[in-house]
Formats: sequence, structure tokens, C-alpha cells
Amino acid sequence: MSCELVRIGCGAGFWGDSGEGPKQLVESGQIDYLILDYLAEITMSLLARARSKDPAAGYATDFPDVIARLAPQIRKNGVRVVTNAGGVNPQACREALAAKLKVAGIELRIGIVSGDDLLPRAAELRQQGIREMFSGEGFPDKPWSINAYLGAFPIAAALAAGADIVITGRCVDSALALAPLVHEFGWQAADYDLLSAGSLAGHVIECGTQATGGIVTDWKTTVEDWDRVGFPIAEVARDGSFVVTKPEGTGGRVSPEAVAEQIVYEIGDPAAYLLPDVSCDWRQLSLRQQGPDRVEVRGAAGRAPTERYKVSATYQDGFRATGTMMIGGRQAVARAEATAQAILRRTRRMFAERGLGDYLRTDIEVLGAEANWGAQARARDTREVILKLAVHHADKAALEIFSREFLPSATSMAQGITGFAGGRPALTPLVRLFSCLVPKDWLDIAVSVDGQAVDFAAQSQPSPQPSLPVKQRGHAPRGEGVAAVASAILDGTFAPKSAISVPLIALAYGRSGDKGDSANIGVLARKPEFVALLREQLTAESVREYLAHFIRGKVERFEIPGLHGFNFLLHQALGGGGMASLRYDPQGKMLAQILMDLPLQVPLAWIEQGLVAAEPA
Repeated sequence: MSCELVRIGCGAGFWGDSGEGPKQLVESGQIDYLILDYLAEITMSLLARARSKDPAAGYATDFPDVIARLAPQIRKNGVRVVTNAGGVNPQACREALAAKLKVAGIELRIGIVSGDDLLPRAAELRQQGIREMFSGEGFPDKPWSINAYLGAFPIAAALAAGADIVITGRCVDSALALAPLVHEFGWQAADYDLLSAGSLAGHVIECGTQATGGIVTDWKTTVEDWDRVGFPIAEVARDGSFVVTKPEGTGGRVSPEAVAEQIVYEIGDPAAYLLPDVSCDWRQLSLRQQGPDRVEVRGAAGRAPTERYKVSATYQDGFRATGTMMIGGRQAVARAEATAQAILRRTRRMFAERGLGDYLRTDIEVLGAEANWGAQARARDTREVILKLAVHHADKAALEIFSREFLPSATSMAQGITGFAGGRPALTPLVRLFSCLVPKDWLDIAVSVDGQAVDFAAQSQPSPQPSLPVKQRGHAPRGEGVAAVASAILDGTFAPKSAISVPLIALAYGRSGDKGDSANIGVLARKPEFVALLREQLTAESVREYLAHFIRGKVERFEIPGLHGFNFLLHQALGGGGMASLRYDPQGKMLAQILMDLPLQVPLAWIEQGLVAAEPA
């Protein structure tokens, strides 16, 4: 290929993202490829249920309309589109889009990638004794969806066959961006460093505006123009280095901090971020502000991928219902807790009278009383709270009783209850995630463009190589202030006789996310010299103790030297995760902000010298 730079914009980070994204990017004239990421595990289960009721359903229904509206500009600007909007029915998605393009009188070649859907092979998977990769549980009896995470090469094959638009089913999110790079640059299956770099570019932009000023720790730098925030663009060079930017004239802010937060989002071991095409090592990345809203990223490394695909299945485990109410006045917290317990006692008594079993799980959160801070909560005397009561039961009839009995609390329990405008709590199936691994040769991946099959052979790759240990950086130079203390900590001679407690946010910033029932929190030092103190005090043990009210499993800490930080992987920390969790924050989106209040001991001199703020904003 002759091109030296490929510009990829991401216009959707989830199904439901702002419709402004695709329009903004296509009209900017600054992209060659538009990618749209619609899928999550729960989305797959919902699409599978929709397809079971209607064979023509099962895809992201917004997508055909989005592309049909933009089709004239897409064709005029020569933009190509890659998306996973196909869900569990890429063929139906292609047909819906083709019909709309025909009405508009615009010809664009549409390719599809299929083969990820393993639901027809559920019985075979069960007979093989496949078990959940984290819990060890057996394969579910009645799965709603079973999908393997495919890689970039099938998409690249469709692009090589001339597709203007490629629609896939389930693939890893980053593959949407890696595929155009494989196609344009001719990267091969054994170009591991390049594949890792391209995957990193996709990882940074796959969640849309999270990389351009959305949900950043230091939010005050972007809050004035979130209303017109720009969607991300990765300008990727042939050597795998790339620049993160956004359309000119849009809001938000592209900074090393914003990009670094997105890099640590939803990863585990940064030395072994496993993808279908490559095992990524992102420990030694370098980020540099190249200009206004332009951040250059380099340093990704890679090794051979594993010989298996990750598979996510979803299945129903009973039913759930969640009710909320506002309670105001003195002792609001105590009255909210008493109301919740009274509702549970009343309904349990009614269950027993009708021969129904007990709840499988219940979850009470008094929002406004810092329930998510556990033992660290400071707002117990607030006069205005929201009571959230979520319940899980095997029998739908039991939750119908709960739904009916939730509202009568307004006249029979605490005074000051209000906020019932939404009516009775709705009953929904409780959906659980089952993750496993299957050999890659189990899958029959198919590629076609405008209905014509495209030859595609799975890439052959050598066996994975073991990860090499990363070299730790040497001691900071001795001197005054931060460097002197850092060296003392490294030497084991730091004894803060004049120490002061500050929250973690004074020294670091971060981001949290989820993978099933596990959560990750990336913590990045504001100054490289702070790393030694963080390494000493911000341990896996201290994090687990601080978040003990959430975590049921172990906590692992991984160092990311290039980003001057750490990634913490919290096992069994989300109450089941996703739709299986009864919490208000089932995906751990708030965990980083909770951890930012963890107290650390720093030298008083750091405060006096203005190196650290005693009371961070």
C-alpha cells in the first residue's frame, strides 16, 4: 500500500451514543474511516432475544438510518465505514441498509463478517464440558447468546474486496480500527508490534468522547464545552505511532492525561492485554502533547496471540426489580434504611404465605449518604436521600408482589417519602454473563461483499512467546523536594516525621471500568517522582481494604512504567457485573472516584513547596 497515514474517527462508543458523532466526523473532512462501536455483552443478549421473536431483528437498528442520512457525504468524501452494528444478525443489518441506500439512489458496496455466533452449537459446547473461565461454573442450560470475539483480519479482507461499508457481528472493539490499518498498510499476522500499536489506537478511540475530555478526572478543564465535545480521531502512521485528535472547532480537550486515562480503561495486565490478533504489551508507552488537541502515542509492543478465542454467553437467572424513592427531613438516612427493611420483611412474609421462596439477593443503597464509600462515608446526617432497593428472585410472581408493595410505603412508613412519578418498579429478566475460551479452529468465519463470498483463511501464527519482565526505572536523582523523597522511598529510608495526609487525587488521576464481575482502576501519577510513594503506599492490600465493602475476590496490582502508574484488577467486585448486579453502579464507573479519596502520607515539605495541594479541587 502507498499511503503513509490513515485517519480513523470513532462516532459511537455504545448503542445509544449521541447521533452527533458520525455527522460531526464525516462533515469534518478529517477522516478516511468512520468506525461505530455499538456492542456490549448485555446488548448481545437483548439482540438475541429480539431475533428469537423476529428473524429480521437482532442488529443495532439505529445504524441504517445514520448511514443513509450521511451517505451523500460519505461517498463524496470517500469515507469508508466499519461497524459491529450487525450484532447477532449482520445479514439483516446489511439488507436494511441496502434498502435505504437504494431509496436514496446511492450505491455503496456493503460487506459483512459472520461466524462469531455460536448459539446453534450450544449443545456441543455443553457436551465438551466448557466451563466459565473465572468461576469454573458449568455451561448454562438455556443461553440467550453465545458469541466469540473475532479479530481484524476478516474485516480487512472485506475492505480488500472493495467494501465501502463493513458490518460485523461480535469482534473485539479495537479490531474496528485495526482492520483498516491492516488493509491500508499491508500489516501481516506476525507484525506483532504493529498490530499491538493499531489495537492501542482502536482502544483509545473505541469509547468515543472518553478520549477527548469526557469523564476525565480533572473535569474543570473541559466542563464549559461538553455540550459540543469532539469525537476522537486517530491519525495512524505506517510505523504504528499515532496522534489522537478531534475535529476542528469542537469542544473537549485532547491531552496526555485524557488519553492516558482511556488507555488504562478496562484493561487487566498491561503486559498481556490479550486480543484475537495479538498479545499486547503497553507498559512502556510514551505520550507527548504535539500541539493543541493533538497527543502523540508511541511504544506499543506485541507478541503472538493465544490459540483460542474468548467467548461470551448470556443467560437468564430469574428476575430482578429495582425501586427508588426520595426521603427528606431529619434522620433521612435512618428512615430510608428502616423503610427498606420494612418492605423486605412485609414481602418475605407474603412470600411465605403463598409458598414462594426467599429472595436470592437484595441490595439497599441510600444514595446521598455516600453508600458507595462504605466505612469512609461522611454524609450520614444529610436531610435528603434517594433509597434504592433492588431485589433478585427466581419466581416472577414473587417480584410482582414486591412491585405492588413498594409504593404503599409512602402512606404506611416514613414521613417525607416522595418521588414515585415513575410508578411501580418494573420486572425484568436478570441476565448473567458466562465467559469461556474455545479453540480458534472451532469457528467458521465467513466474509462477503454485496452477497459475493470473499476468500478468507484464518491467519496462521506461531506459538505465543512468554512475556519478558519490564525493567524498572532507576532511582530518581537526589535533591530537594519530590526527588529527594522519592529516592528515600526507593532506598527504604523514608520516615515522614513531618508527614501530612492528603487524598490520592492530590498525587494521581485515574479511570475505572469493568470486565464481567471484575473491575479495574487505573491510577496514574501526576508527576513521575510520585511513583515511588504510590508504589510504597498504594498497594493491592491497601486498595482491597479501602474498597472492602465491594470486593469479594483478590486484588492484583500491575505497574505501567511508561504512564507512571498502576492498574488494579479487582476480582468479584461488581456484585455479578452488568445486568446481573443489583447495584446502582454495576460497571464500576465510579470506583476510581471513590479510590481518589484514599488518604496517603506525604512530606509536609511537599505542601509547603506547592508540589502537592493540601485540599485538591
